[in-house]
Amino acid sequence: MATPPNARRDENLAVLCGADPSRSNNGPDPSKLIDPPKKLSDPYGWMRNEDRKDQEVLDHLNAENAYTKTVTGHLESLRTKLYDEMLGFVQETDYTSPKKRGDYVYYTRTIAGKSYKVHCRALLSSLPSSEPISWDGLAESPILLGEEVILDENLLAEGHSYCSVGSCKPSPSQKFLAYTLDNTGGETYTLYVKNLETGEILETLKGEIDSSVVWGADDNNLFYNIMDESHRPYQFYHHKVGQPITSDSKLFEENDELFWLGCGKSQDGSYIFIESGSKETTEVNYIDLMDESITVKCVAARRPKTLYDVEHRLGKWVITTNHGGLPNMKLVECAAEPDCESNWVDVVDEEGKPLFSGDYVKTLDAVLPLKGHVVAYGREGGIPRVWVAKFNESGKVESFQRLEFEEEAYDVGGGGNLEFDTDDVLISYDSLVTPLQSIKVNLDDLSNRQIIKKKNVPGYDPTKYACARQTVLSRDGSTEIPISIVWNKDLKKTEGEPQHLHLYGYGSYGACMDCYFSPSRLPLLDRGLVYVIAHVRGGGEMGRQWYEEPNGAKYMCKKNTFNDFVDVARYLQDNKMTAPDIMSTEGRSAGGLLIGASVNQAPELFKVAIFGVPFVDVVATMVDATIPLTCVEWEEWGNPNEEKYFQYMSEYSPTNNVRQGGAYPSCLLTGGLHDPRVQFWEPAKMAAELRHQMDSEKSGDICLKMDMTAGHFSASDRYKYYRELAFDWAFVLDKLGLV
Repeated sequence: MATPPNARRDENLAVLCGADPSRSNNGPDPSKLIDPPKKLSDPYGWMRNEDRKDQEVLDHLNAENAYTKTVTGHLESLRTKLYDEMLGFVQETDYTSPKKRGDYVYYTRTIAGKSYKVHCRALLSSLPSSEPISWDGLAESPILLGEEVILDENLLAEGHSYCSVGSCKPSPSQKFLAYTLDNTGGETYTLYVKNLETGEILETLKGEIDSSVVWGADDNNLFYNIMDESHRPYQFYHHKVGQPITSDSKLFEENDELFWLGCGKSQDGSYIFIESGSKETTEVNYIDLMDESITVKCVAARRPKTLYDVEHRLGKWVITTNHGGLPNMKLVECAAEPDCESNWVDVVDEEGKPLFSGDYVKTLDAVLPLKGHVVAYGREGGIPRVWVAKFNESGKVESFQRLEFEEEAYDVGGGGNLEFDTDDVLISYDSLVTPLQSIKVNLDDLSNRQIIKKKNVPGYDPTKYACARQTVLSRDGSTEIPISIVWNKDLKKTEGEPQHLHLYGYGSYGACMDCYFSPSRLPLLDRGLVYVIAHVRGGGEMGRQWYEEPNGAKYMCKKNTFNDFVDVARYLQDNKMTAPDIMSTEGRSAGGLLIGASVNQAPELFKVAIFGVPFVDVVATMVDATIPLTCVEWEEWGNPNEEKYFQYMSEYSPTNNVRQGGAYPSCLLTGGLHDPRVQFWEPAKMAAELRHQMDSEKSGDICLKMDMTAGHFSASDRYKYYRELAFDWAFVLDKLGLV
């Protein structure tokens, strides 16, 4: 039997909580700092190595990988089978739904045997003139369509173990292409400008560049963000194509370390927006591209806990905001001028009622402004929704309708529309049992819909599967937690007979885990595993109130996330849908925190747990402003340099709450050596702490799998990604006895 690595444990190591954060310009009020500072035991703190070169640390990670390889070696044939099954459900040679922009349509291809996407375009004039256009012709007759490859990621990946394209933007004339490339997984990018007529690389800009890039009004001007030492985008630069990067001008700098800088272009191409955003506050600056002076102006000055997002339509700002302390976002507009907050007015329907009032009924996430319409994306009843407002010539709302769909639960959103002057919109639609579709909707007649592209899933028979949605009452006796369930009908056991079940969750940042289709989930369903998504608090499924204090799950009510998840697990077992010895669970990133805290709270509920790049060392990470991206997280979790947050986090931080002598399920923890979001030492420390504290005779295997070539988002190679997923699934199936 393999012996797990014996991680050196140094009881003298500790992190100091209450010391003034060394690099933050916007730390807590000194009067709130813990005084005197408190020490938090950190016996595996030696694993922290920011340059990834310490030999003791690397040797330990390699030993962990070797141990995991030995423990799971008997699963090689199962991994191969799972990989083949997942790949069998993938149409390897495929393309995405083409999107019209000017004289071209843009799309990407995948090619059998090739690991990465190929970015393509074709002239509209070369497409069939008949309506509706048969986009399937793109897969069969690319030469007839005059297809042009504008960027082949497979070529960019040659000689690299990792390849990720952040942005890929044609210039206004569509003669040039700007793209950003990361070849390490560390999310630091190089910016390239390519001549699409000659294939020549005209520009190569290196440095601490963020993934985003924006063209100006013409082909001569580019804009991008630079990151600081903590990997936070904080400076916005203007680059003149053809000039050295040393001559680039800094247009904006965000000095508040709670704020993250983003940039983008309005749908009509008239403005560039520079958004400074923390978890609770935003401020949007803009550049009028018709103004040759390239002057940065502010839409509305930041106010604490006020969020807003800006678009432009026909001389007006179209703004979503929670201004006024609203629980959700409302829709307002005003003339496109600076410092305009006092002029914001609700966008109202023909009866004068606000389309979105920011209440608890309809939640608004984003808008797509078009010449004659505004398409709104949000949620109602916990389900994603799409609404369409039609405007008359005087700028008033003529009609306001919601798109309706037949399935009980689904995922629907924007389809990547590139044009402003159009009466059609592309939306994406899928569900737990319906593969992804791209649907063209006529905005003047919402019943006039055309499926432009269906994701082909070879061998998939939707009639074999079923899905359902229900709610679970939380322990507080008043909160109903939605859950979504999918299963193979042929393998469904009789009522009251427990079945193998996999419970997935996330529950942070207001992010929604919706009912999307996943072909890689099918091998689990086809082995009789029921798959359940718990839409716990901390997400945004039921609106921002599902996330914010006092009844959501952040700051001092974060435990609601973990309690909800455990309550769902208990409900599933109490109602004989499953049982502890045949139930697995999984979460990734902040979802890994969810799994760690839930398993610590109720380890007896689970047979096996997957911690994907897990954020599990909460206090030690959040107390230290020198760790990349820590400061921006203080408005999510709190700052443990303050007493109340220190105490509260200490009660749920997974690494600090492993039960001494506890019986733990088998756990697989994964990480990426170059991950800038969740540092690699977090899962490494958690694995060591589990082995140290738990009763090894009564517990399962604790395995750490560290990818020494990737970052937070796992393998960039699609084939390697499926192999990594097959590894996870094989571990789960083996521990559940489904091999």
